[in-house]
Amino acid sequence: MQLDQATRRHLADTALAVVIGALVVTAAAFHDSTTTVDYALITLGSLTLAAYRTAPRAVLAITTTTTTAYVVHAHPGPVSALPVLAAVHTAARVGHRAVAASASAVFLAGYMATGPTKQEIVERALLLAGWFLCALVTGLADRNWQAYLRQTEQRALEAERTREEAALRRAGEERLRIARELHDSLTHSISIVKLQAGVAVHLARKRGEEVPPALLAIQEAGGEAMRELRATLEVLRTDEPTGTPALLVERARAAGLAVDLKVSGEERALTATVDRAAYRIVQEALTNAARHAGPAKVTVGLDYTPGELTIRVDDNGIAQPSRPPTPGIGLTGMRERVTALGGTLNAGPRAEGGFSVRAELPLGIPEDAV
Repeated sequence: MQLDQATRRHLADTALAVVIGALVVTAAAFHDSTTTVDYALITLGSLTLAAYRTAPRAVLAITTTTTTAYVVHAHPGPVSALPVLAAVHTAARVGHRAVAASASAVFLAGYMATGPTKQEIVERALLLAGWFLCALVTGLADRNWQAYLRQTEQRALEAERTREEAALRRAGEERLRIARELHDSLTHSISIVKLQAGVAVHLARKRGEEVPPALLAIQEAGGEAMRELRATLEVLRTDEPTGTPALLVERARAAGLAVDLKVSGEERALTATVDRAAYRIVQEALTNAARHAGPAKVTVGLDYTPGELTIRVDDNGIAQPSRPPTPGIGLTGMRERVTALGGTLNAGPRAEGGFSVRAELPLGIPEDAV
């Protein structure tokens, strides 16, 4: 049976604790003054290291206490410091620098009281001080390296997302351009052909003449071409909004984001372009809040007035006016959508903390079919 990642980590941590304990026990076995109590202290202090991922400060406290008690009682060599060194390193690795330094000082103070001569005390204390300094520095270096890797991964994901958004936006713009070209060029020409064929059929029937089959075929083909062209243009003009702002809020809640929806004014049908823009603005604002706001509460407001729809998405996250974010593809895309509709967009950190997106979209009558 294949073990999951958490189980493998736990087994590796336990194995490391056992190895450290075995080294200290082996060194203790060569000291005649080692007692059963000393072995118990070594075992407890070493095996506690297996839990360093879940409780690094508790592990540091227990290991420092038991190991210091052992060195004060048995006066062992420098190898006895291994459990405390490991605990100091892991505590510094997760950011508990002050606690790790304090534990190092406690152990060194206890160890300095065990030397039989002043020279030996100084030598051992300096040696162990160097070890503990290395443990602190390597722990901090490892923490910074892990943070750097996370930031690099985040940037890569963000770059990939912005590339996809840019590609989708370019594809959407190209679809709209093609739809406009088809509408302007083909619709007019096909309408004229269909109209002329219809007039010819009408005149022939009015004069009592037999309508040529080719003329009827032209009239029928023109009507069919118009129907197919309308369906094609409808597909090209679709920007794939798969729901409403209310549905986006429900999806965000299901994903774990604390978000509320407030609707004011008389809700009414919107034109396709305004409806599409409103959906994308709320979608992008919620995405940014989930990615950058931290454990924040988000409020989505939709305010309908006779001539305008105001969209406001506020969060109480970590954004600060002193550190304004660099506008990315998402904010740029929102601004382009709003500007294309003749509206206004304001997006930035709030004075009281958090981020706010406010879009004002002018409303019009629903669009007719092509």
